[in-house]
Amino acid sequence: MKATVIGDGGWGTALAMVLDRNGHEVTVWGPFADYLDEVKSAGENTAYLPGVKMPESLKWTSDHETAVTGADLVVLVVPSRFYKPVVEAFKPFIPETALIVSATKGLDEQTHERMSETAEHILGRPVAVLSGPSHAEEVARGVPCAVAIAAKDHSVAEKIQALFVNDAFRVYTLDDVVGVELGGALKNVVAVAAGISDGMGFGDNSKAALMTRGIAEITRLGVALGAKPETFSGLSGIGDLMVTCMSRHSRNRGVGERLGKGETLEEIMAGMKMVAEGIWNCQAAKELADELGISVPITEQVNAVVHEGKDPRKAVLDLMSRAPKAEQE
Repeated sequence: MKATVIGDGGWGTALAMVLDRNGHEVTVWGPFADYLDEVKSAGENTAYLPGVKMPESLKWTSDHETAVTGADLVVLVVPSRFYKPVVEAFKPFIPETALIVSATKGLDEQTHERMSETAEHILGRPVAVLSGPSHAEEVARGVPCAVAIAAKDHSVAEKIQALFVNDAFRVYTLDDVVGVELGGALKNVVAVAAGISDGMGFGDNSKAALMTRGIAEITRLGVALGAKPETFSGLSGIGDLMVTCMSRHSRNRGVGERLGKGETLEEIMAGMKMVAEGIWNCQAAKELADELGISVPITEQVNAVVHEGKDPRKAVLDLMSRAPKAEQE
């Protein structure tokens, strides 16, 4: 089949390589023609996936119409901050028959919508979601992993599953679009907290507590928005949370670690080419929880550190000093 990946970052490139390995004709769209020329000549996405050799069969373009003409599958992998205008730009060109899947893990900062919601409102058709514990650096190298694909119509999820699945990229289907997408978006915020814990020199006990209480608040918020609680026990929930909180590849955890060591957010972001969605999305997640009256103390403290300049040590003290309660409350 003909597949188009909209987004030339590390994750988009890795997914393009998965589809290429499966024998599909794959085109990757990126916004900057000059950079794509560099990728083609070097055979490597040096800015976003350094050290990984690109297959020569991948096509690269910065032209919207060229990218999606005749596409059977369109994969949206644009950072959340740029997602809406990019999807709007592609609307006139995406074929009516194309399957569409969103693989961006984030929330719209203004509307607090999930990414697939934003895409559906723009495109006027259903959008499936792909998420799970899957660092681009490993997926691109063919390191085995497993992810989840969710769609409102299960037959659509099965069609997309068949396009992606291979002996190194296992794909499971389910119908909880809300849960799969929120798990992928909200775990980034908890990963920032886990990184702050690392940066402050805390240990495994601290990180285990953050991860466990983190999945609890992700589940509370997700269920309030219509997700199934059991989804957060799966790949797109606890699975993605584990890898993002613990991995050396995790940008969200890495930014948090530097914050915990005393660097300012401005210093950290000035030297980063890659996206740390948890930094962008912690405020949206907090505001969404506030609207629904859902308690998300870890998210609140991450937002206070990131956007209000709160000392991480004070944030930890405030978390630990909360009134005692039952675990399941």
